[in-house]
Amino acid sequence: MDLLNKLTKDASKGKKKFAVLVDPDKSTTASLKKLAGIASKAGVDYFFFGGSLLMHGKGGAQISYLRDHSDIPVILFPGSSLQVYPNAHGILLLSLISGRNPDMLIGKHVESAALLRAGKLEILPTGYMLIESGKPTSVSYISNTQPIPSDKSDIAVCTAIAGEMLGLKLVYMDAGSGAINPVPGEMIRRVKENISIPLIVGGGISDTVKAKTALKAGADVIVIGNAIEKNPKLITAISELLK
Repeated sequence: MDLLNKLTKDASKGKKKFAVLVDPDKSTTASLKKLAGIASKAGVDYFFFGGSLLMHGKGGAQISYLRDHSDIPVILFPGSSLQVYPNAHGILLLSLISGRNPDMLIGKHVESAALLRAGKLEILPTGYMLIESGKPTSVSYISNTQPIPSDKSDIAVCTAIAGEMLGLKLVYMDAGSGAINPVPGEMIRRVKENISIPLIVGGGISDTVKAKTALKAGADVIVIGNAIEKNPKLITAISELLK
């Protein structure tokens, strides 16, 4: 499918994209059916699939359901090496460059390397950056790392630059699931000005105003999860904003 090439080309042309984050632990067949219908009609660009925990073994079946009921690419956003499902289209191979936990920088990747090489998932090497959001989040707890303070744009910029120089193909700035505050617009702007690879931004984007702020600041892809679980109509509103 060449997801990375398309993402990169779209970003270079200023085409903004919208990804809906699907948490397998919070999804049911009924909710996925509704989500697939609304997302397809609205023109959502991607499903990001994954969560911090793994409470059941239904992830593969849920991905199959999404693929059967929509043409939207499903990209894994794994919380651990256990969340690798071969029936997705691709995987964000996340290196947590904002933290100093070696398992999240390279350790888990080594565990999954042979499996990923033998499979058909498209690999999207991604520098993952956690940004402080007003409260501790699941991902900061599970990853045992501290997020970058939201008022330290210089640290975020240098972290993103380092990730690009190391050869990563995407940068993902995330305030975390259920964040009180999204990634600040000024931080997004400065990071985008200093890298030449696509920038993904998620966490705390709970309405069209916050979505517009992230997009105008430079996000190439915005990701929304928790807010959509509470208000599925937000999918249509965000899609109309992008158009």
